[in-house]
Amino acid sequence: MYRERAAVGIRAAVRWASVTSGGGPVRVLPDGCLDLLWSSRAGLLVAGPDRVAQVSWSAPGERWIGLRLPPGVGPAVFGVPAEELRDRRVPLADLWGRAAVELAERFGVATDPPGSRWAAAGATILEEVARARLRAAGGPDPLGAHVAARLAAGATVAATAAEVGLGVRALHRRSRALFGYGPKTLARILRLRRALDLARGGVPLAEVAVRSGYADQAHLTRDVRELAGVPPTRLLAPPTD
Repeated sequence: MYRERAAVGIRAAVRWASVTSGGGPVRVLPDGCLDLLWSSRAGLLVAGPDRVAQVSWSAPGERWIGLRLPPGVGPAVFGVPAEELRDRRVPLADLWGRAAVELAERFGVATDPPGSRWAAAGATILEEVARARLRAAGGPDPLGAHVAARLAAGATVAATAAEVGLGVRALHRRSRALFGYGPKTLARILRLRRALDLARGGVPLAEVAVRSGYADQAHLTRDVRELAGVPPTRLLAPPTD
């Protein structure tokens, strides 16, 4: 079971919940986002921005609730630069201390025993906490949304830097703090997501490559393999029982 919907009060954020059926590995693709997570087995966690796909393992019946924060928003919520969380899964208590312990206690009441509304109750708590942290921080840095939108639309790093009034090196430094990596890496990841959305919609891979800004289908295949760890045909193959 996996469900997601738009979060309330946090632009472009997504709340989601899942229950692991058979257990085993799950390939999590990079997306430029940071996630605030709760697992019935591991508790409250922060998933940092990944440069390549991560393979995670869940136990059968494990419940997950997450709040996926769009590129550039996570640092204002978690209170640390995104690059400090890059390619990491960190217990929330390592960042928030006592506040994380108190949040875990709220989760215990809301999600145990797992009734029909455990996912909604838990996701609402995550939203409330994230909104409060954003208010306390004065909101996310507006540069993050602007840069991510321009790169997602296919703008070059140089053009994006000029548009926001920064030099390329300055944009790189700001991007590491906001996204966890430089704008070139973020652009590759956003292009991958755009290409996969097209492919999952039934667009042939050769056309996907052209429409997503790759030189050709071979370029698309190389990029998918490097970022996702497997070729497009395997990544897009329907799941088997």
